[in-house]
Amino acid sequence: MLRTAVSFLALAGALTAGPVLAQTAPAAATAGTPTAAQADAWVAGVEKEAAQLGVDAARVSWVNATYITDDTDALAAKSGAEMTEKAVEWAKGAARFNGTPGLSYDTKRKLDLLRNGVGLPAPTTPGAADELSTLTTRMSSSYGKGKGSLNGQPINGSDIEAAMGTERDPAKLKEMWTSWHDNVGAPMRKDYARMTAISNAGAKELGFADVGAMWRSGYDMTPEQFAVLTDKIWAEVEPLYKSLHTYVRWKLNAKYGDAVQPKTGPIRSDLLGNMWAQEWGNIYDLVAPPGSGDLGYDTGELLKAKGYDPVRMVKQGEAFYSSLGFAPLPQTFWERSQITKPRDREVICHASAWDIDNMDDIRIKMCTKVNADDFVTIHHELGHNYYQRAYKNQPFLYKNGANDGFHEAIGDTVALSITPDYLVKIGLLDQSKVPSADKDIGLLLRQAMDKVAFLPFGLLVDKWRWGVFSGQIPAGQYQAGWDALRLKYQGVVPPVARDESKFDPGAKYHIPATVPYTRYFLARVLQFQFYKAACQQAGWKGPLHRCSFYGNKAVGEKLNAMLSMGQSKPWPDALQVFTGSREMSGKAMIEYFAPLKAWLDKQNQGKPSGW
Repeated sequence: MLRTAVSFLALAGALTAGPVLAQTAPAAATAGTPTAAQADAWVAGVEKEAAQLGVDAARVSWVNATYITDDTDALAAKSGAEMTEKAVEWAKGAARFNGTPGLSYDTKRKLDLLRNGVGLPAPTTPGAADELSTLTTRMSSSYGKGKGSLNGQPINGSDIEAAMGTERDPAKLKEMWTSWHDNVGAPMRKDYARMTAISNAGAKELGFADVGAMWRSGYDMTPEQFAVLTDKIWAEVEPLYKSLHTYVRWKLNAKYGDAVQPKTGPIRSDLLGNMWAQEWGNIYDLVAPPGSGDLGYDTGELLKAKGYDPVRMVKQGEAFYSSLGFAPLPQTFWERSQITKPRDREVICHASAWDIDNMDDIRIKMCTKVNADDFVTIHHELGHNYYQRAYKNQPFLYKNGANDGFHEAIGDTVALSITPDYLVKIGLLDQSKVPSADKDIGLLLRQAMDKVAFLPFGLLVDKWRWGVFSGQIPAGQYQAGWDALRLKYQGVVPPVARDESKFDPGAKYHIPATVPYTRYFLARVLQFQFYKAACQQAGWKGPLHRCSFYGNKAVGEKLNAMLSMGQSKPWPDALQVFTGSREMSGKAMIEYFAPLKAWLDKQNQGKPSGW
């Protein structure tokens, strides 16, 4: 499961922030060419003001996400509008120092971060920020309150996600998929088009071609260079994905027959165990290799057998980080986090990690169930929290990940260590039940069903948004553009015909919540780079996919050295500190899954590849 951290800049981008204080930052510049000293003073003023605003911003956002009412929606919309205006004001102020001679490294970097840090900008047109905030709050809350149906009965978001992973009746899968997309996505289509127009106007005022170009500029390279980098990484991993797709399509055909899933062409998306076909691990039982597919254990069943409840699951996640030498989570984490779904109110169940005060008030928000997926998600979300705490002593504008892919990759790197060896060490799995070497293909396939299957989805979500923001996908072709990218990259099709009265992108949380998504694609490759580096540092000698660095404080020390840098240096510098490399690449992922790729290609001999 893929989640997002909440930082100040993310709050500004999502239009959920606190009220404006009376104090304001110094004017960007006086008449004439601004000086380096003026730039230093202006940045210092912005950092002080933003730090104060950020606490109220986070609190308003937290209350709205954990207690959805008309009143909290209104508070979030008002707060978001005010913060958006401030973020745009700061971005424009930063731009006025372009070309100022003699700027220090820190001042220049902070100016760049401010200019590129407005996730969804409003133009200075009167009322634009208010309208933009109202639109985004309404879409996000509509998603949080959304329901589909199963057997004709309403079913909420977290329950329908779980049911998509366990149901095997194609008619019921189709009902859930269609009802969710129709009920949640379609109604927000008009709001999304209006949001796009307003935010694009804001991006142009900041000097960007559109919002997509602004987002791509936040990676210490030009928007064009970043697009090239993502395409390069995809080219490295695409052959592995196609091998997996071919194998899974064959297995689904054997399960459902030609009428439901043909032997050739794309895969029907609702058959893959996930509402968005973004991760396929829930249907591992349908594709497990003969003889080596039964791994001998199910993590969810192990948790239940040992009497784990959601809080104990989080405690176990904390214990992993403690084993690396990180300090325990603060008591306020346990007092203030939402670990389970409240029974008495509407909440956004989509898991996320929060940093309320940019120091020690860190939290998670989940609707945790005792199962294997949420055990992984806990390790992932805590990765955000430990990252947030590691850089808490940095200047305010550096309190973020080296790039947003880093923030997502840390917890995923730790989650890769949820291996049989780790489960034995924490007392969940008996040593006698550890899968033998002949089960390795099964272990790798189970991982690939989530890690590899996700890659094209992680790429196409923002490719769709980049196209929408640039106008290459006009408002009258939102659905067609989405379906075309799903087919091109994932090789999947919806279970029922879609037309332009629909808006399937809106049925994915990150679209109405306006959370950039390429970070998750980057995280999928970065986590394998981090994981390989950690295993090498730990002196692991066995197969890479069986490595667990649990308990290795030397790894923890080096990891913390990277995390504590925050965003103070360009991401290649941070990457080099932990891995020795300055290049994001899919090569470590390819190495991890190399035995599986060879096995898949052997199974796929004589079967058509692609779609």
